[in-house]
Amino acid sequence: MSLMDRIGIDVGRKLKLEDAIEWAARNEVRHIDIQLDTGANAVTLFDEARCRAIRQSAKTNGVHIALHTLSAVNVGEYSPFLSDAVDAYMRAYIEAAPKLDAQWIVVHAGYHFTADVPMRMEAGRDRLQRMVKHAEQHGALLLLENLNREPENAEVHYLAHTMEEWRYYFDAIHSPCFALSFTANHAHLLPPGVAGFVADMPLDRVKEVRLADCWRNGYEEHLVPGQGDFDFGAMFALLEGRGYRGAYTNAFGTLDDMQAARATMVAQARAAGVTVG
Repeated sequence: MSLMDRIGIDVGRKLKLEDAIEWAARNEVRHIDIQLDTGANAVTLFDEARCRAIRQSAKTNGVHIALHTLSAVNVGEYSPFLSDAVDAYMRAYIEAAPKLDAQWIVVHAGYHFTADVPMRMEAGRDRLQRMVKHAEQHGALLLLENLNREPENAEVHYLAHTMEEWRYYFDAIHSPCFALSFTANHAHLLPPGVAGFVADMPLDRVKEVRLADCWRNGYEEHLVPGQGDFDFGAMFALLEGRGYRGAYTNAFGTLDDMQAARATMVAQARAAGVTVG
């Protein structure tokens, strides 16, 4: 596939899934990322007839679907009742994925409240291990995303935002149903940067690279390219030069912003010496 075809769009909650497939087809977008949490896309609303129609539409239009769980759901939850609810939430996504012919499900490691880091990390790792076993039973693929840093004095922080924390999970879980989603702009917020993350992570396990602009060593912002200082050309040159041939997903602004940026990104990659196809 050409680089343009490999750059998809994070639809999130912006469109009903059926409408998202049609929008993608009109705009020659080959893969979309969508949440199944609210409105017409709530995971509980997908019966077999609807899923069958979605599968057919996606196949006819040449659009691949990926799912993205909500980072507000704490995978590191350990409290009674709430812990069971998180398990049920993740199982529902896993069971929906094959019904929609989804390529993967992006998942997270959860978050902590400063004083309970070890407990949250252990709970999240154990839950991910359980969910990977469930994914193996249903033919689903989970991708663990590296999340963003929060201000140092914040009480709540996402887990797996540093390479050390991310590695805690992916070093412990080995399965054909478990891989990684690398959010490059999150790496840009930390001192190692994109180059540091790419040097240390197992690139062969990365199936998706997520993209947005932001400010070096700053805080979480999903800016339209050109509004921050992220060097997309250098990133493409680094990843493609090391053999990465997986998907990219734009996650910023409006659908039109993300669509327009695809051509700009390809031009930046070409200017950086990347063969774009």
